[in-house]
Amino acid sequence: MSRLLYIEASPTKDRSTSIAVARALLDLSRRRDPETVVDVIDLWDIELPHFDAEMIEAKFAVLRARDATPAQRAKWAEAVALAQRFNAADKYVFSVPMWNFGVPYRLKHFIDVVTLPGENWTWSRAEGYRALLKDKKALLIYTSAGAYPVGPDYDAADFQKPYMRRWLAFIGITDVTEIAVAPTLDVPEAVEARKQAAIDRLAALPF
Repeated sequence: MSRLLYIEASPTKDRSTSIAVARALLDLSRRRDPETVVDVIDLWDIELPHFDAEMIEAKFAVLRARDATPAQRAKWAEAVALAQRFNAADKYVFSVPMWNFGVPYRLKHFIDVVTLPGENWTWSRAEGYRALLKDKKALLIYTSAGAYPVGPDYDAADFQKPYMRRWLAFIGITDVTEIAVAPTLDVPEAVEARKQAAIDRLAALPF
């Protein structure tokens, strides 16, 4: 039995191209392996803890073994719980629309909360940074109004795909498949054709 975590970063739901493609993949995964446990995090329908000054104080009080107050420990535990929920998955699916050449702010917020020392990365003077996650894979479904294809030579204005790949590699997820459905600023027939082509490609992937 495997655990699949789906991170939904688009707020437009039934009008979202990235969500439509991701949901087609989830349906396919369930048919292929009914034992797969699918966890869904809708980033627009989850309470993400603020990573503000209070959270940063709590982080250093706990991690540096200072006299952390009960309130600080409880604050830090919120972030740790979400990080551990993320870490528990074997496979990840992200639906990621491009916003202002990058990712939606709710996705960036989520990444900042779950990327925690001691949970999915660590650092030492001898080794520097070291990823803690192993043997996991991710599938990234991107959309953008403009034509920003998947690399290896990303467009200089594209901060969406390189950012996601770099973050995943930082925590140890290097088995990554990327699919771009773009441009979406086009006539409906063309967008629908691109969406269907992406779904057809997913059906051929051993994910």
